[in-house]
Amino acid sequence: MKKQLTTLFLAFAMSSACAQGDLPFNVDEVNRFSQPWAMAFLPDGRILVTEKRGTLRIVGQDGALHGQVRGVPDVDYGGQGGLGDVVLHPDFEDNNLVYLSYAEGGAGGTRGAAVARGVLELGDSGGTLTDVEVIWRQYPKLVGFGHYGHRMAFDDDGYLWITSGDRQKFTPSQDMQSTVGKVVRLRDDGKVPDDNPFVDYYSDDAFVDDEGVYPEIWSLGHRNPLGIAFDLDGRLWVTEHGPRGGDELNLIRRGANYGYPVVSDGVHYDMRPIPDHGTRPEFAAPAISWTPVIAPGNMIAYSGDRFPDLRGDLLISGLSTRAIIRIEIDGENATEAERYPMGARIRSVMQGPEGNLWVLEDERGDSQGRLLKLTPK
Repeated sequence: MKKQLTTLFLAFAMSSACAQGDLPFNVDEVNRFSQPWAMAFLPDGRILVTEKRGTLRIVGQDGALHGQVRGVPDVDYGGQGGLGDVVLHPDFEDNNLVYLSYAEGGAGGTRGAAVARGVLELGDSGGTLTDVEVIWRQYPKLVGFGHYGHRMAFDDDGYLWITSGDRQKFTPSQDMQSTVGKVVRLRDDGKVPDDNPFVDYYSDDAFVDDEGVYPEIWSLGHRNPLGIAFDLDGRLWVTEHGPRGGDELNLIRRGANYGYPVVSDGVHYDMRPIPDHGTRPEFAAPAISWTPVIAPGNMIAYSGDRFPDLRGDLLISGLSTRAIIRIEIDGENATEAERYPMGARIRSVMQGPEGNLWVLEDERGDSQGRLLKLTPK
C-alpha cells in the first residue's frame, strides 16, 4: 500500500510540474565543465567548481575562468569516485580554510571517501592549497566504485557533518565498527566532539556485541546519502538514493537508525523484496520516500530574498528526474510541492551570495556539464 500511495503522489507531483508551464526563473548558461560535481562561493563572489577527475577550478559569475587551484589531493577517479564536494570553513574570511571530499585509493585495489582541508591562497591566475591535511577517512576501505556519499555541511556551531555512503556493500550500514553508511559529525579539525551520541558506547548497547564503535557516528542505516542541509530552524535533513525505488528524505536525529538494508521502501535491483519501513517501527522512517526515484544529487535550504516563495524550502537537484524538486517544510514534516523540469541531469543546486540560484548539470555526452544561473523573471 505504501508503494502504491507513493506512486500516486508522484503522479500528482509530476502532473503539477507539467501544468506549471514555463519555469518561474530565467536560465542563463555561464560556462561548461568536465564532469562537474560541486561548487562553493568565495567571499568576492567567484565560484569554486570541482571536477571529478581531480580539478578544482575558479570561475567568475560572468563565466570568466580564473585558473585552477593547485595542491588538490590525488583522487581515485572511476565510476562514481573522484573529487567530490567543496565547502568553505564558516570563518573562511579569517582562516582561508577550504574542505574537499574525494575518493581515495587504498591497498589491494580498495578505496573509500576522505575529507581534506587546506589553506587557499589566491593569485591572479588561480590559487594554491597549502597545509593540506586529511581530517577524516571512511573506514574500512572497500573494493568497488560506488556510493561514496561524501557531501558536507557546517552547522551554526561550526561542526562539520559528512554523509558516508554504503559503498554498495549493504550490511556495513548497520555495523557500528564501520563509518560506511553513516552520517558523521566532527569538529572543524576532524576531532570527535565530546557530546556525540556514541562517544561512551559499550557492549551493553543494543547495536553491537563488543566495543570499538566509531565515535564520529551520528546516525546509521543509510544507503547513498548525497544531499545534506540544515533548514532555517537548524534541523538537519539528508536525502539519499534508495535501491530500486525508495529514495528518501530523512530528518536526521541523534543516534537514530534509518534501517538500511534491513528495511527500505524500494526493492533490490534483482527484484528481491525488502521489508517496508512500516514493518519495523524501531527504525526511523523517511519524511518522504519516492518510487519511482528522484535520484538526488544534492540539497540546499533556500534562505534568500530573490525568490521569496522559496524561502525556507528545501531544493533537491534531481539526476534521473532532470529537475529541481521543491520541498516545503512544516516543523518536522516535509511535502513535495513542485518540480522544475530542467531538461538535463542536475548534479548540484546552490544559493549564490545575492540569493540567485546556481545549477551544475551532470555530464552530458561530451562529458560537459553546464553551470547555469537562475534569476527571477
